[in-house]
Amino acid sequence: MNIYGQTIAMLENYFKSFGENPAKAKIVFKALYREKITSFMDIKSLSLPIKSKLQKDFTQQQIELITEVNGQDACKYLFRLADGHTIETVLMKHDYGNGLCVSTQVGCNMNCIFCESGKLKKVRNVETHEMVGQLLYIMDILQLPVSHVVLMGIGEPFDNYEHVMDFIDIITDPLGIGIATRHVTISTSGITPKMLEYAKRETLNSLAVSLHAPNDELRSKLMPINKKYPIKGLVNAARIYTQNSNKKVTFAYIMIKNVNDSDDCALELAELLKGINCYVNLIPYNKTHSTHYEPSDKERISKFFDILKKHNINVTVRRKFGDKMNAACGQLRSDYNNTM
Repeated sequence: MNIYGQTIAMLENYFKSFGENPAKAKIVFKALYREKITSFMDIKSLSLPIKSKLQKDFTQQQIELITEVNGQDACKYLFRLADGHTIETVLMKHDYGNGLCVSTQVGCNMNCIFCESGKLKKVRNVETHEMVGQLLYIMDILQLPVSHVVLMGIGEPFDNYEHVMDFIDIITDPLGIGIATRHVTISTSGITPKMLEYAKRETLNSLAVSLHAPNDELRSKLMPINKKYPIKGLVNAARIYTQNSNKKVTFAYIMIKNVNDSDDCALELAELLKGINCYVNLIPYNKTHSTHYEPSDKERISKFFDILKKHNINVTVRRKFGDKMNAACGQLRSDYNNTM
């Protein structure tokens, strides 16, 4: 097992399993994430037999960086996992700090027709330690600070629910990496049952829902997941999340020219979201080499924005990151695989 996939609760159970004080879990956690030990033998406050057992039972193997592409406001990293599969991680530079976009699956089965990462089908889930590894590589090896984490990379986080929840518990633990709970955002394409399960958790992070259309007919064309989990149930699950968390839910809406950017779409979206504690994040589409879609022009986005505002919907337009550097999610991985 990889130690970076273990929450404190898991480590407590591990120590209990052979009659040791479960408090030793916190010692290990602190050593890993605060003292940055590279060998269990370096944990000074544990006895040699326990350190030897840890060394026998766990590995500290890290993921491997294959390549990186640096831009003015974003850096993309392609990592190789232990079994040879690859994933992407993106560091986004904001005025308030660096945000890291983490991948949760090798490939994706959501098959959103505008999405590059969906062109490479899901091979497997990314395990907890591999998600933690993406963050540790950036922070510890590259020495780049990270204040925000978004699970918006390759894959659907709620299709890898248990590993994602463990990842969040590890990185937000004060003895772990210590990312603030409010600075972790989960993005979902709308797996409604998992959204409802998540909404029951004691501590809730920020939630972003990939909506991209105001009605079932259009959304089902763009996002096949909508055929299984239609908009009505999706929006209701988002409403329950807001009630349980006292947080706004973000509805992400990619602006695609002549597809979902009309005045009628804006009016329908305003009606759909009326009364929900939310805001809409309008995202200029990142064109890729494998789709024929084009981004909406600035004037159209501005008009869409104004209509939502007029109908009392909180709305922002997301700044475009790295549009000169294969910014679409999954594009770096796709390009690399095509050369192999």
